[in-house]
Order: sequence, then structure tokens, then C-alpha cells
Amino acid sequence: MARNVPTLTAGEGGLSRYLDEIRKFPMLQPQEEYMLAKRYKEHDDPQAAERLVNSHLRLVAKIAMGYRGYGLPIGEVVSEGNVGLMQAVKRFEPDKGFRLATYAMWWIKAAIQEYILRSWSLVKMGTTANQKRLFFNLRRLKGKIQALNEGDLKPDQVNQIATTLGVSQDEVIAMNRRLGGDSSLNTPLRADSESGEWQDWLVDDSESQETVLANQEELDVRRKMLSSAMDILNDRERRIFEARRLSEDPMTLEDLSGEFGVSRERVRQIEVRAFEKVQKAVQESAKGLGEVHA
Repeated sequence: MARNVPTLTAGEGGLSRYLDEIRKFPMLQPQEEYMLAKRYKEHDDPQAAERLVNSHLRLVAKIAMGYRGYGLPIGEVVSEGNVGLMQAVKRFEPDKGFRLATYAMWWIKAAIQEYILRSWSLVKMGTTANQKRLFFNLRRLKGKIQALNEGDLKPDQVNQIATTLGVSQDEVIAMNRRLGGDSSLNTPLRADSESGEWQDWLVDDSESQETVLANQEELDVRRKMLSSAMDILNDRERRIFEARRLSEDPMTLEDLSGEFGVSRERVRQIEVRAFEKVQKAVQESAKGLGEVHA
């Protein structure tokens, strides 16, 4: 596919050079991106693919930075994200009317998350959907309740996170200890103080609004897919799913058991069943989208 993508070498110096290098690639205007994508799709032009990939390497690196702190080399996370980007370019259908960045985000995040899960292994991670949800949401929730200091969480913080995600307090404590402390984007790129901080390179000097637009478009796509998937639920399943999984302040199993006159365990079973139904429907929808672009 793309043959001259910058190479990311090991070590902080290598990553710093890589970030400097990918910033040199210009962002593509919508019409230019469309023509390149058409050229690659219709003529399998490697130069067109290369320009599409290189112009989105900063997007990959930016997404990858959100997965720092999992105890994995950030260079490898970036590399896995680049693999997802190349898959996105290969499958992208320009005539659908949305930007490559919107479509590529799904592939980039999927590639990175799959790599992280593989690296942590099932022994460390666990296999349940709850544990995976906890794995990828713990830092966000810790930030929301201002609990980003290293070390164990306070009992009230553990309880709040466990309630929000519908997992046990023991699972929250264990996962927090596995993940360790969080890293700051203010960390210097290199040991010398003049090298700048990790967040510095993220600034886009071109005043492009592509990332803002792509984020909004991705959110709209996700909302439509979720809304469509939820149509398969009955009224009780929908109510419990929304109350437990979609609410900013999720209801407890106890409250819902009183509302429906069933046990907490029954509410939990309905929640799990509804989640599995929605998850399957979303996956089928995403698979259909991928097949359209194949």
C-alpha cells in the first residue's frame, strides 16, 4: 500500500523525530482528499494511498496519545494505529460523502484497543464485557471525580466508579492497581528541558477545523447506529439499558428492581441481555458499513 510512510524507531528520541516529521505533511482539502481516494479506489494508485495515509498520521498519533499509561511503549501504540489507518484507507468509499478522518477513527481506535488487549493478555485483563469496559473507562472516570493521584482509590471513589460502570468494588480496586498511575501530557519529550512537552506537537498551526468536524461526524454516526440498534429492545429492556448504560447518573440495581418489582439479579440479567443485543446489532451495522467500503 503506502510505501514511504515515516518509520518510527524505538526510544524517546525516535518518537520525537517521528512527530516532527509527520507534522510536515499538509492536511488535505476536502476536494483533494476526494480525488486521491477516487484515484486509489479506481486505479489502485500507491502514490494516492501514500498521500492519504501521510496526511492522517497526526490523527493517529493524537488518538494514540489518549491510550498512554497502559504500560505499553507509545511508539508501538502509534504503529498499531497506523496499521488501522492503512486498513481504513484501503476500505474507504469517498462517494459516501464523509471525510476519511471520520471513517478512519473507527479503524485506528479498534487497532489500538485490540493491541492493548492482546498485550495485557486475558490473564491480566479478564474476559468479561464489564472488565473490558472498566479497563478502557477507568481513567476517564478517575479524571471526572478528580482521583488521578497514584495509589489506591478512596472507598467512596471506588464505590462511585463501581456503581457507574455496574461492576464490583473489588474489580475497580484490582484494575486500578494493574493500570498504575496516570502520565501527564506535560511530561517533556526528552530529558532536556528545551525539547518541549508531549502536548506541544498536538497544536495544529494550519487552523484546520477537520478534527472538530470529524469528531462531530463520528459522534453522529455512533448515535444513529446506537439508536437503530436499540429498536430491537422491548420497553423494559430499553428502560433498563438507558438507565444503566446511557445515563449521566446511572440508576442502581436496587432502584430499578423497585420500579419493575423484580429482584436486583433479574434487573442485572435484563441489563446484560439488552447490552448483548445492542452490541450485536451495532457490530452487524459496523460490519455492513465495512463491507460497503470493502
